[in-house]
Amino acid sequence: MDNISLQKELTFLLKERFSLSESTRANYARGEDTYDPVPSQAVVFPETNEEVSRILKLCNQYKVPVVPFGTGTSLEGHVVGNKNGITISLEKMNKVLCVNASDFDCRVQAYVTREQLNEYLREDGVFFPIDPGANASLGGMAATSASGTMAVKYGTMKSIITGLTVVLANGDIINTGSRTKKTSAGYNLTNLFIGSEGTLGIITEVQLRLSPIPESVMSAVCHFNSLEDAVQTAQETIQYGVPIARIEMLNKDQMEISINYSKLDDVSPLPTLFFEFHGSEISNKESIKVVEEISKNNNGSEFKWTDTLEKRNKLWRARWDAWYSVKALINNGRVYTTDVCVPVSKITECVNFAENEVKKLGLKAPMVGHLGDGNFHIMMPYDPKEKSAYDKIKQFNDILIDKSLELEGTITGEHGIGLHKKGYLLKEHADNLPVMKSIKRTIDPNNIMNPGKIFDLN
Repeated sequence: MDNISLQKELTFLLKERFSLSESTRANYARGEDTYDPVPSQAVVFPETNEEVSRILKLCNQYKVPVVPFGTGTSLEGHVVGNKNGITISLEKMNKVLCVNASDFDCRVQAYVTREQLNEYLREDGVFFPIDPGANASLGGMAATSASGTMAVKYGTMKSIITGLTVVLANGDIINTGSRTKKTSAGYNLTNLFIGSEGTLGIITEVQLRLSPIPESVMSAVCHFNSLEDAVQTAQETIQYGVPIARIEMLNKDQMEISINYSKLDDVSPLPTLFFEFHGSEISNKESIKVVEEISKNNNGSEFKWTDTLEKRNKLWRARWDAWYSVKALINNGRVYTTDVCVPVSKITECVNFAENEVKKLGLKAPMVGHLGDGNFHIMMPYDPKEKSAYDKIKQFNDILIDKSLELEGTITGEHGIGLHKKGYLLKEHADNLPVMKSIKRTIDPNNIMNPGKIFDLN
């Protein structure tokens, strides 16, 4: 490490939890993105808010960049290392601090994952509903403003986080928000840090709203002859006001891949919708009747019901494994993943546009979507040695971004900006960037917090 004074102080503070090991640095050099790994000069493993504070005070003093690291499941280059800095892994901060089931809330440290939290809550009659697919850390999900398959019913991280503990670049520890359902006490600093991707501070604790476990959960699969019919069904379901928990779309390419990878039975390689209904048994049956009628009017097949927890988990596991199933298609390959989000009334037009452009460019592009909130993802496998393949994929992404903005959508519904979408952010929010940069300079004047992510400061 170049800065010997900083190395000595961090070693004194953290002992064996300060690492210069080449293998350790390599393990924390990137997420699940398309970038080449960039090892930081060192990796540190704090256990408390106070240790994070001390680390940031030292790094700020020596003007050494820091990259916060959770589970490393991000897709846009958020946790690519910094060759002049250190990476701060939060993996030792993985405790559920308190659960208040009667108030439907809890507080967790940043590295608690969504599956870990729901396992912890299993006997309390409540659950954490945000499901981004990956078993991500809750601090990372807050930092990227994640959402996922159940956002149509339960919202996103932005809507269920009521408070945060954040360590600022100068080492100050602040607590934002409260446990209450509402507050009007000054600026909404909680939402300032949600989606800030580690560029303003390190989120070390998260206060979350929880949801009651529904009395009845029913899941179904419906196949369609065309992707347009499937997407139109989802759009009409939302416009009709049906209280549905999830509507997930997989296009024909993705269904073929998922059937093979996840060994699915009794489903067809056709454009498909996965439905899930949460509520009382009576209300679910009423909702199902409406959705079945909408599906039939759009040439949908008969519903195939998953009537047991085991079958339902297998079905959703196939959806969660979609990214890994695509990655498995090519040895040592990478997956270029993009997500856009448009108003629900525009989702059919946008998905049809994407499918047609993919065909024009001759790309294989498995597609999944949280159609209930207008968000969909396209995953394109490629060999990083083949520049022409990457260039085609990039060309397609440029076209899709322009279309989503034309339809008054956004360049990313839940992945965030990271390194990958900085240029596109300029297209969507050129007028916002000066304000964002002003906030960054005020909170992090030495630009040590995950520099170069979201935007370039200079």
